[in-house]
Amino acid sequence: MGAGGALGAAHVGVGHALEQHGFRPDVGIGTSVGALNGAIAAAHPDRAAPWLEHVWTQLRRRGVYQLGFPASRAGIFTDRGLRRLIARAGLPTRVEELAVPFTAVAMDRVTGAAALLDRGDLTTALLKSAAIPGLLPPVTREGRTLVDGGVIAYVPVRAALRAGAASVVVAAAGPESSPLPATLPSRRAGAAASRAGLLLMRRQIERDLAEVSRRLPTVVLPIGTDVWPAPRGFRHSRRLVEAASATAGRFLDDLRVSGPGLYRAEDDPATATAAGHDAAASARTRRAPRSTPARAGL
Repeated sequence: MGAGGALGAAHVGVGHALEQHGFRPDVGIGTSVGALNGAIAAAHPDRAAPWLEHVWTQLRRRGVYQLGFPASRAGIFTDRGLRRLIARAGLPTRVEELAVPFTAVAMDRVTGAAALLDRGDLTTALLKSAAIPGLLPPVTREGRTLVDGGVIAYVPVRAALRAGAASVVVAAAGPESSPLPATLPSRRAGAAASRAGLLLMRRQIERDLAEVSRRLPTVVLPIGTDVWPAPRGFRHSRRLVEAASATAGRFLDDLRVSGPGLYRAEDDPATATAAGHDAAASARTRRAPRSTPARAGL
């Protein structure tokens, strides 16, 4: 499960679709909000979607993002709200106690290396993975300062490969992992910077998907949203859930997997341009039938 802040509500809809198709994960990997959702799925592998929906339908922005003391300078917000959210999620104390093996991905703020957190205190692991630089405080343990894993692994498929996965099912959320808008953005400074960040993150995601899909069947589930709300607002959670459930469900109805390759909806232009894919791999990406996004009406 990938990063995306409040857009992680789409993971709930994907969870509904997967459970309706009899899917049960063998290993869970999550980054940032995907780490929280992934931990809940790993704790309740046969009924993750109802648990996730219960958590997400109660979220409010002020309950998660609470302003900290200016003098701390560690982040604009404290992690008190996130700690309370984790406490209400029905999770065990330690990562090893989850019903399904699970890894939360964070980043070492000094070296930029990925930190794969698959043991120890679960709350601490989730706080590390979700510590958005500048917004939420980093977590220092055993001499390492760790922050949000989405900086280097927005969609943590390489961590899944390292964990020994035989195939990968990707639940991503946000414009970074969706088809790019065809229209050029405004020439204003803010819009230009936002577009540059989006392109940079998109390239990272496509590079990682291409690398892993050469070795493993890699299924990227569509979530049916092309108009995105703010990543720190929760007013649209229900719509994100419903759009993802319907769109991912239709995709899974007709999905046929036949060996390593990238399996995703054909209407994503990245299927033809993912870096490093040869002609055979590109053909495999199109085995799944076209999945028409159902706009979330945001």
